[in-house]
Amino acid sequence: MDPLILARLQFALTTVYHFFFVPLTLGLSVIIAILETLFVRTGQDSYKRMTQFWGKLFAINFAMGVVTGIVLEFQFGMNWSGYSRFVGDIFGAPLAIEALLAFFLESTFLGIWIFGWEKLSRGLHVIAIWLVALASNISALWILIANSFMQQPVGYTQLPNGGIVMSDFSALVFNPNIWYQFPHTILAGFTTSAFFVMGISAYHLLRKNEPEIFRPSFKLAVVVGAIATVLVAVNGHSQAQHMVRTQPMKMAAAEALWNSQDPASLSLFTIGNMEERKDVFAIRIPRLLSLLAYNQLTGEVKGINDLQTEYEVKYGPGDYVPPAIVTYWAFRIMVGAGLIMIGLALYALYIVMIKANELNPLALRIFTWVIALPYFATTSGWLLTEVGRFPWVVFGLIKLNDAVSPNVSAGMIWISLIGYILVYGILILATIYLLSKYARTGLAANSNMASVDEIPSSVVSQGKGV
Repeated sequence: MDPLILARLQFALTTVYHFFFVPLTLGLSVIIAILETLFVRTGQDSYKRMTQFWGKLFAINFAMGVVTGIVLEFQFGMNWSGYSRFVGDIFGAPLAIEALLAFFLESTFLGIWIFGWEKLSRGLHVIAIWLVALASNISALWILIANSFMQQPVGYTQLPNGGIVMSDFSALVFNPNIWYQFPHTILAGFTTSAFFVMGISAYHLLRKNEPEIFRPSFKLAVVVGAIATVLVAVNGHSQAQHMVRTQPMKMAAAEALWNSQDPASLSLFTIGNMEERKDVFAIRIPRLLSLLAYNQLTGEVKGINDLQTEYEVKYGPGDYVPPAIVTYWAFRIMVGAGLIMIGLALYALYIVMIKANELNPLALRIFTWVIALPYFATTSGWLLTEVGRFPWVVFGLIKLNDAVSPNVSAGMIWISLIGYILVYGILILATIYLLSKYARTGLAANSNMASVDEIPSSVVSQGKGV
């Protein structure tokens, strides 16, 4: 098999697995900080117990995210040395700031928070978890600043030898793409965390396990989830409009739009012929894609065939069409899961907070299962973001063929790929086991935060959540 395909598969494996843990880290850290703040302000022991329960699950999630986050950075030099040489002068700056600022702040204060329950005053202890939450989200910001350069390169100068160097650090930091990508990621983190808390709380409420603890947890998560799901949809709409302006091929592939249309129709279901680049069967809603792209019922959205011709003139001969089947279905899984979550969160908000009633057993059972929905949404969203940029690693500047390491053979990548699959398989089983064990056990096994000592302190002090 082509080493490029294997290198892409390997990076996709580690990225997707790592991103299972990132959204939960971003949102759950804030929810825990809110709960501990309520404990400090009210002195009610129930808030402390909630904080410790969700804190243990957060620590497990954080520890498991450590391994994959570090491995990702090694792959830049292992399989993608061409990319590292080309973009290192720019890409290295946000990664270094993320590591030296957010990484050490996050890991240091997480350790202080975990092991400082009986050693710090309540005020200092709650400050520690707020710093963890702040650092986690700052970490995401700098990672996304680096990724935004790949989506929309700015603040660089092209060298005569073909390389690039940073010419404007402020342009890099305030990249227009980051204003859409960062809020979307953070809100997705809050959504993931809200459904995580709602699902586990619903599980215990069904079994009448300490409802005085899990009912308030469920209510807080409902409020967070209702706000986050609506805002992530609003932000996603703005992000789609930015995509039409900066990466029109990604939108065309996500909509299986072969030829430019004005007004443009939105695909409900399409079976396409990729070789001939045309529809075999399609159900489309007239004008809706123009409305999505321009907030009006008219407006041209460029199609795949026209963009391919345009890019060949601009960038030279080549295939500039992303794998449409991946982008098309990733977009629909993301949007479909998001719409379901909006409906569920608003329904729960109405019943629990407005009518002040209890959810019926069927609704509680549904919430125990829909924990998976935000993971489907975030994973498919990242697949759309990254695969939709094909064939570019940095849009318009360097392609995949030029970014892969030239001296790494298919055999070498096969060995490491199989190793990653085996190790990650073990890790994901361990993750599911630990989260399931402590989530199902409830507060009985989480009454003392010192039990987090079961997670090695070396892992907590070395790792990073994003």
